[in-house]
Amino acid sequence: MSVVRVVIPFHLRNLARVDGELELEVSEPISVAAVVASIEAKYPMLAGTIREYGHGQRRKWLRFFACKEDISHESMDFLLPQPVRDGVEPLLIVGAIAGG
Repeated sequence: MSVVRVVIPFHLRNLARVDGELELEVSEPISVAAVVASIEAKYPMLAGTIREYGHGQRRKWLRFFACKEDISHESMDFLLPQPVRDGVEPLLIVGAIAGG
């Protein structure tokens, strides 16, 4: 097990009643799906807020970033970079902004 750091949007932190980063124990292989499953297990009120019910894909208005790279369009089974798996860098879950 590794401790993974995750930053979630303000509105999700309010819903989960947490301040700052989340620290989650995640089993190998440490993928986006494994991290989201850990979030939903520890904070059940967040189930369905990060990934869609039914098909489990990322919600359209959220983006995932790891080591300054946008990994939003990778598979949910995408293995996170080593610095994220080691807890050195956080996984960022960011609310996307649309408009013109």
